[in-house]
Amino acid sequence: MTKVVLVTGGSRGIGRATALLLAEKGYLVAISYLHNQQAAQNVVAEINAKGGVGLALQADIADESQVVAMFRQLHAQLGPVTALVNNAGILLQQATIEDLTAERINLVLGTNVTGYFLCCREAVKTMAKRHGGRGGAIVNVSSAAARLGSPGEYVDYAASKGAIDTLTTGLALEVAAQGIRVNAVRPGYIYTEMHASGGEPGRVDRVKSQLPMQRGGQPEEVAQAIAWLLSDAASYVTGSFIDLAGGK
Repeated sequence: MTKVVLVTGGSRGIGRATALLLAEKGYLVAISYLHNQQAAQNVVAEINAKGGVGLALQADIADESQVVAMFRQLHAQLGPVTALVNNAGILLQQATIEDLTAERINLVLGTNVTGYFLCCREAVKTMAKRHGGRGGAIVNVSSAAARLGSPGEYVDYAASKGAIDTLTTGLALEVAAQGIRVNAVRPGYIYTEMHASGGEPGRVDRVKSQLPMQRGGQPEEVAQAIAWLLSDAASYVTGSFIDLAGGK
């Protein structure tokens, strides 16, 4: 069976590491990106240079019409999606609750929650046995923030990831009989460019001494967990979470 995966937010960080690893494992890999076309094309070029098949798709996952168009293009160019990695997300400047605006909260929830729901919806329409699909697997990239709350920094982001945990649990139960497995990973302090979006590029180095393992994590370590959850080795795993947070 041809394995076709969509990795949203695949041009950098955890998404990039996941896309490259899955290509090595024989998946046809589509990555979505929002603005940085060059970074996305670089990932595709790296996949293709190693004998894989990569495809970059521009889409704002918070926009329903763009998500539908993205899946349509993916199907036309690579075939029906059999795996989805919901990874695209945004993190805004560190702030306390007193500084949060409705505009900011809705922006975060639009991408981090609505976007995940929309991508899951389109994937299920393709994968579900009742629609003639062959089943499949979905991995949602949540965050340790869903458990820890990110007080004084990113309560809005943490709340969005709490919603993703609930989505993972509920959707796993909803589509299990359709041959679709739904799981999540919850990374903690990982060395990615996202911390710069919050105004503190060196955040991982600042907090790593507070972690039981005394170090931050690498995107490739998260990618390994995602790849396992998508694989046949995890064929009896659904509605589950893997925490990658150095023991915190």
